[in-house]
Amino acid sequence: MQVKRKVYADNAATTAVSEEVLAAMLPFYREVYGNPSSLYELGQQAKAPLEQARADVAACLGAKPNEIYFTSCGSESDNWAIKGAARAMRKKHGKAHIITSAFEHHAVLHTCQALEKEGFTVTYLPVHEDGLVRPEELSAAITDDTALVTIMYANNEIGTLQPIEELGRICKERGVLFHTDAVQAVGNVHIDVKSQNIDMLSLSGHKIHAPKGVGALYIRSGVLIENFMDGGAQERGRRAGTENVAQIVGLATAIKRATETIDERVARLTPMRDKLIDGVLKIDRSRLNGSREHRLPGNVSFCFQGVEGESLLLLLDMHGISGSSGSACTSGSLDPSHVLLSIGLPHEVAHGSLRLSFGDYNTMEDVDYILEVLPGIIERLRNMSPLWDAIQQCKVNYDKYM
Repeated sequence: MQVKRKVYADNAATTAVSEEVLAAMLPFYREVYGNPSSLYELGQQAKAPLEQARADVAACLGAKPNEIYFTSCGSESDNWAIKGAARAMRKKHGKAHIITSAFEHHAVLHTCQALEKEGFTVTYLPVHEDGLVRPEELSAAITDDTALVTIMYANNEIGTLQPIEELGRICKERGVLFHTDAVQAVGNVHIDVKSQNIDMLSLSGHKIHAPKGVGALYIRSGVLIENFMDGGAQERGRRAGTENVAQIVGLATAIKRATETIDERVARLTPMRDKLIDGVLKIDRSRLNGSREHRLPGNVSFCFQGVEGESLLLLLDMHGISGSSGSACTSGSLDPSHVLLSIGLPHEVAHGSLRLSFGDYNTMEDVDYILEVLPGIIERLRNMSPLWDAIQQCKVNYDKYM
């Protein structure tokens, strides 16, 4: 079949490296290629941009340069923050309780599960139908044994935004460390780690038009945390290994651009998001996942009764549309999304999910094309679905979830 239009609508999975970022990186592969730990001129020529990048990332978060540590990705940052802080707090203060939410990215959930095997106890807060943590439930869960709270800023699958400042304030008042996975939030919301009471924050480059393989972790000065990797003295002795200067410069370039243009991005993406929501919800027995009000400007997640998500993605791809049925990190799994189950959906509904996420290169014409193509695909899949037949014959009913 002839594809009328190509639409990349999976920016929550990854983004294209921008021309600006690529241009900033290139000199560090062939010209300024010295090891930044070396004392000679070529090494110091690499050292200066590395430290400027650190200062730039810090400024975008309201942090100090010596509070920024470069990593390989958001998952590494999450692992370091949670394991490093939890183990250090248990060693020094004897505290071994962690609080997180039920629908965190697996980089957080699997890290918490690993710590449970080490003797830590973990409380998984509910996120309710709207995909939001309730501050009062966090407050009630904190005990004298609580070492760390880790709640994601914005959910990667359904795009809901948590009340981070209020959650951080509760943790600060109770003397508990607060970490947030802000991989999806950076560049989409204004972040100030000081005013929002954030002790540690994880971010990743490839969500904001920087390359894959680079991220950062903000660690507030004074936070007790174990080193991530032993070896050389890089990253102030906390994470050994020669710094990837090119990608770090790319990350700094991307986050500066993303932060400077947040208001413009929100103003452009929000009408696209809302038009897509209004159009898709005209499809019979469809639903929007998570709060419509408290969500990222470019992230939408739907479920369709009587539709299987993988088949939906394949047919969309045949029409030139790239989307997702959940997190790209779990795309090989046949299990329904833990995020959708956590907001109360049954397996049969969760299996029919679709995430579409827009970025800097999407247009309203992309939205129009999706709305032109999607209803026919849903109809085609339902015509082949035994579950849809059962729904039509009232043998099963999932309308309360719509």
